[in-house]
Amino acid sequence: MKKIGLIMGSDSDLPIMQKAANVLKELEIPWEAHVFSAHRTPEEARAFALSARENGFDVLIAAAGMAAHLAGAIAANTTLPVIGIPCKSSALDGLDALLSTVQMPSGIPVATVAIDGGANAALLAAQILAVTDEELAKKLECRRLKAKQTVLDKDAAIGARL
Repeated sequence: MKKIGLIMGSDSDLPIMQKAANVLKELEIPWEAHVFSAHRTPEEARAFALSARENGFDVLIAAAGMAAHLAGAIAANTTLPVIGIPCKSSALDGLDALLSTVQMPSGIPVATVAIDGGANAALLAAQILAVTDEELAKKLECRRLKAKQTVLDKDAAIGARL
């Protein structure tokens, strides 16, 4: 069974990772969550990344704010796909985290979603898994169709509200 790793730089990132966990639960994708800091627990973060494949992970999602080196530190130590979620911080509203996450050097890719984009990170991870999982691909298609219908229902109702 495929599994996603959710890694937060701090438990203050939990609300963002909760969005990812909710999507993974909805899609019935197993996941595990951990708190590792690229700066305060670098050895533990590295050990997790180095052993992620042998521990059954297929995709890793890393969320961090401010300097946001976590996704890059994880990606530097695994060849599994890594998705970075830049998180808002008090100083620069997440722009610092966005730039730190997206500006990786050649050879160490990190897919990056929007600031606080936990749900999209989980959906991207699911799409990666769905390349070889037809059942999951169907769940994603169904989810898209429901989202489409929601918008169409709102469109049909908007005339009554104006």
